[in-house]
Amino acid sequence: MRDENEIRNEVKSYIAASGWSLTDVVKELNKCRSDSEQTTTQNISNKLARGTIKYSEILEIAKVIGYEIKWTKRDLD
Repeated sequence: MRDENEIRNEVKSYIAASGWSLTDVVKELNKCRSDSEQTTTQNISNKLARGTIKYSEILEIAKVIGYEIKWTKRDLD
């Protein structure tokens, strides 16, 4: 099982490598959300740090920065 820091670092590195900042990603996310579903940079950052971010939010972030998440079967040795 991966720890929260590893997940946070991976997500943040993909964001940075894509030329985005977390702030800009959150602004883009909020464009597609209703007023009651708006979020903040601090909220997403805290969720990443605690490891409580939803998979659906990770998918949204990936879409914004131009990625899609695919599941691939791995060999079980």
